[in-house]
Amino acid sequence: MPFSPSGRRIYCASSYQIMSNSNSSPLSYKAAGVDIDAGDALVERIKPLAKRTMREGVLGGIGGFGALFEIPKRYKEPVLVSGTDGVGTKLKLAFDWNMHDTVGIDLVAMSVNDVLVQGAEPMFFLDYFACGKLDVDTAAAVIGGIAKGCELSGCALIGGETAEMPGMYPAGEYDLAGFCVGAAEKSKLLPRPNVQAGDVILGLASSGVHSNGFSLVRKCIERAGDAAPRMLDGKPFKEALMMPTRLYVKNVLSALAKHDIKALAHITGGGLIENIPRVLPEGIAAHLKKGSWPQTELFAWLQKTAGIDDFEMNRTFNNGIGMIVVVDPSEAVACAATLTGLGEQVHVIGQMAARHGGLAVEIS
Repeated sequence: MPFSPSGRRIYCASSYQIMSNSNSSPLSYKAAGVDIDAGDALVERIKPLAKRTMREGVLGGIGGFGALFEIPKRYKEPVLVSGTDGVGTKLKLAFDWNMHDTVGIDLVAMSVNDVLVQGAEPMFFLDYFACGKLDVDTAAAVIGGIAKGCELSGCALIGGETAEMPGMYPAGEYDLAGFCVGAAEKSKLLPRPNVQAGDVILGLASSGVHSNGFSLVRKCIERAGDAAPRMLDGKPFKEALMMPTRLYVKNVLSALAKHDIKALAHITGGGLIENIPRVLPEGIAAHLKKGSWPQTELFAWLQKTAGIDDFEMNRTFNNGIGMIVVVDPSEAVACAATLTGLGEQVHVIGQMAARHGGLAVEIS
């Protein structure tokens, strides 16, 4: 059953007993591996967390089969924008290092940042947490991160599912999926069709690796072994790698309200090379200036340890830039100042140019 803003249920039927046709002892659901009491305990733990994320538009109460949300009436021609994602193999490090309190933020960020680049305000979020055996403390830490991510994004945690499925996952492991729905005025959807040569490309700094490229990250950790650095960018090694994906929602929405932003691109899997072309019109290429943003100790260590060139680095990781903002040259200084004032690290990293063959993104 889904949970309302006030509660959550384990994915299971009622705790009836399964009787065989013989005289053997009855089998309970708990004996089969599903602990309904643990699920009830989790519900109580997350009630106040979900409550803090409530916002305009949330309808309904506890126990419904579906979450209810009313699009705010301030939208004249609302278009719903949806997104879904997971956390990927970053979860393997969460398991190995027993660091579960930030992967929920990653889960939210991967979806809300994607919805944002269409020009949409994230409205509500639903999550799916699946495990073989429910550990209440671990699940509460993960869902606490989800609630924190929603709170920081102004997005209601309106529903979700916790599935306890014995035999499906190794002990101590789980999987996550998230689903976000946002809304935008039809007339303000991004990208705009007037992206053109000469437009300025602003890059907003990432908080670290975010949630992509961790299959390679884990290989780097394995290769480095005991020689891995104790600190990176002023943070303990594990903390630096597990820094959650930056939530750009509130700051970028504020900038959208003040400036004529033409396009946004969330730099996820595929890095700068693969993501920027998704918002470019035909005949336009992005020319990025190498060295126009600093490479952090974290990304320098990953590149050196993996032994990869700059092109592969920018096609695998965000490499220090988590969000791209495209503006007219006349807007660039003011837009950068707005975002800087809101707490973003902003770099002018390039401009749009006419494309005459070649790559859609060139870094030189």
